[in-house]
Amino acid sequence: MFGTEIAFLNTPLFAALYCLAAFCVTALAIPALRKVLPRDHGREYAFNGALSEGKTRGAGIVFTLVFVVFAVAARGFKPEFLIYGALLLGEMLSGYLDDRSEKPWDEYKKGIIDLIFGLCVSLAFAHYNPELLCLNFGAKVIGVNKWLFVGLATLFIWIMINAVNCSDGIDGLCGTLSINTLVFYGALGAAFAGFGGDTVSLGLMIAVIGAYLLRNTEPSTVLMGDAGSRAIGMYLALMALRLGNALFAIPLCLIFLADGLAGIVKIACIRIFKFNPLKKVLTPVHDHLRKNKNRSGAQVRYIFNAVQVIISVLFVALMLWLRK
Repeated sequence: MFGTEIAFLNTPLFAALYCLAAFCVTALAIPALRKVLPRDHGREYAFNGALSEGKTRGAGIVFTLVFVVFAVAARGFKPEFLIYGALLLGEMLSGYLDDRSEKPWDEYKKGIIDLIFGLCVSLAFAHYNPELLCLNFGAKVIGVNKWLFVGLATLFIWIMINAVNCSDGIDGLCGTLSINTLVFYGALGAAFAGFGGDTVSLGLMIAVIGAYLLRNTEPSTVLMGDAGSRAIGMYLALMALRLGNALFAIPLCLIFLADGLAGIVKIACIRIFKFNPLKKVLTPVHDHLRKNKNRSGAQVRYIFNAVQVIISVLFVALMLWLRK
């Protein structure tokens, strides 16, 4: 999302110290602000949803704010990245207001908000990055019409926001899967210099999520809420666009997509076609594994991350082979 403009951050040591500073600020800010953050009301339809009742919720507002400040500063406060930062904060704020609400927002209201922010991100990206309006496979680049790209990118961002949001149901799952994906975004970006991957930006997001995970390990005391999951979803989508090929998100975010989108597909089929293709599957899938397969939260977290690592390693290896 943000390239490095501050000269000293091009030095690995200082870049690492910069990310460490973001980690420390987040790690100190979350407990300091716990009293002003909302409390979780429990999730009525989620498996063991009542266990989260009373926990601090909405910590995503803290780590998203820290990330945006550090990332925008690293990029030299250039207009493009200020716009991305503002939109990321806007998406986070919509989730935070939902976190604070006594009654959860209507799903259509949230869906429209996500779509609007997705469109704004897509328009900004298309304006500032005409060279990335393509599907870049390394050996072959396929150009995409600007307005077709904007439409598809908007849909893609909407899907990623909602997939990540739906996956945030087990202590540490959303955070660890996010870091998992970000690491392989970095690996792919490093292998293909022209794809625009940004190490400092990825490092900052990993740092702030890592600081949050200090209090979200099982049994957790703090939850990121929609404020965090929706912001992370937008960021993962935007970074996939920065890689030059949003299709790379399919293998690198496959567990997010499979876990989170299962419920969306199930509901859509029931409402539109009056048919349930996943009648025997509880969604999100992580709830199915816990309730119907008797897996613990730790087991689900390990299985999901292990499978994602294997898929990502194979995909990056394949792309490196095709690049030769």
